[in-house]
Amino acid sequence: MEISSLLANLIIPLDLCIVLLLLGAVLRLLRLRRAGNFAAILGLAWVLAWSLPITSIWLGGELEQRYPHILPTEAPKAQAIVVLGGNTGHGRSNWFMPLDKDTAMTRLDMAIDLYEAGRAPKIVLSGGALAGDVSDAKSMAYRVRQNGIPENALILENSSRTTHENALLTEDKLELHDIHNVLLVTSALHMPRAMAAFAKQGVNATAVPTPSQISLPADGSVSPWLPNARAFEASRSIIKEYAGLLVYWWRGWV
Repeated sequence: MEISSLLANLIIPLDLCIVLLLLGAVLRLLRLRRAGNFAAILGLAWVLAWSLPITSIWLGGELEQRYPHILPTEAPKAQAIVVLGGNTGHGRSNWFMPLDKDTAMTRLDMAIDLYEAGRAPKIVLSGGALAGDVSDAKSMAYRVRQNGIPENALILENSSRTTHENALLTEDKLELHDIHNVLLVTSALHMPRAMAAFAKQGVNATAVPTPSQISLPADGSVSPWLPNARAFEASRSIIKEYAGLLVYWWRGWV
């Protein structure tokens, strides 16, 4: 498991809350009541904070806004489009609303739109097999071909399992095909870590993220200050990105 994912799993709200509640109970049994109460209150406060939409809007929104979304027709031209495997919220148009397939925009959708807009003649699909024998890149290639994009326009990187490996192994593919500038496609939330990782490998990349997802619905159906199940469920993705940035900085990968 990637270290950043392990760290994220340790501090996701429910897991950390359970750990702190258990720690609090043990401390109270040891007659350390103040310390036990503090641990329990800290765990409950962590859960409450991440159940509030305002936390996602503040922390997740800060990451999303580092590289604003641009329309495919307005993106600069490059030699290739690099799309990273994975998904965030299934491409839903709004973090706090149910998935609507008619308005969803995945990473692969963005890559296809960029290719059809004539932004680059090649698409590099990066992603190894996370489960089973079929790599993420091969799965994406199948869908791309279903959209009429020819096989000779595709370059597959089938081995990466992390963002660091996405950058490292994709750079090898780019060098092999004499590609010097690319459009990098991933979710807006993931883009800061992805751009930093690719820059570390010396890749000349322009960020073209999918549309931002973390915002309050225009119909006012979600209050920023009231607990929300979707905010709590999706907190893992935001925490993972901050944990990833910390670990990547520590390991010298960004």
